[in-house]
Amino acid sequence: MPFTPSTDTAEIIEKEAIPSLHFPTEDVLTDPLDQQRRRHDAERATALGNNYQGKVDIYFRTSDYITRRVHTSIWASHDNSLTLKAGVSLPLQAVLGFDFY
Repeated sequence: MPFTPSTDTAEIIEKEAIPSLHFPTEDVLTDPLDQQRRRHDAERATALGNNYQGKVDIYFRTSDYITRRVHTSIWASHDNSLTLKAGVSLPLQAVLGFDFY
């Protein structure tokens, strides 16, 4: 079942706070189809950020099981992480989903 973003239940943070967070060692998505959809969405969000300077909301979970949201541009999508604006890195396995505008 794909992740459905909810702005009411996600703590909003600034991208500059991400390096101080701790992330789960296990993937937050257990279904391979959800993981594949996340990979596709990450690449789509990267194209949006690079081609149009567009921003997305990224919903992710930290090791304390809190769902957080950051509004930013994605500059690169790697096998295991996302590079956000200002060079901040976010582990892909912590990402629950994206909200495109």
